[in-house]
Amino acid sequence: MKYMILMYADPAATEAMTPAERADVFRRHEALHEDLRGTGEMLNGAGLAYPRDTTTLRYGEEAATGTSGPLTGETEQLTAYYVVECATPERAREIAGRVLDFHVVAVEVRPVHDSFGMGDG
Repeated sequence: MKYMILMYADPAATEAMTPAERADVFRRHEALHEDLRGTGEMLNGAGLAYPRDTTTLRYGEEAATGTSGPLTGETEQLTAYYVVECATPERAREIAGRVLDFHVVAVEVRPVHDSFGMGDG
């Protein structure tokens, strides 16, 4: 089964990170990527631009409307994601637990029911 691991952080806290904190976060993600490449579970993933660089489109009766910024006004915003393929939901949660830290303060794990361009599943 494929799962999205959605990572949330406070963009202001991300911008305020020291070079040492950034290096620590980078090392931790690189180690996770390496482990998941070895097991074949990592399908893809990426970091996302800051929410201030986001445009949100909404359905409207006449036409779609666009606004600057993310969908929600919450402090924590979606900042990165992985798509993994795991045998069990417990394994997906175990992987997700490895990205929680002072920077990534919340993680969602969601099954992927449609996986266009990523093979069956």
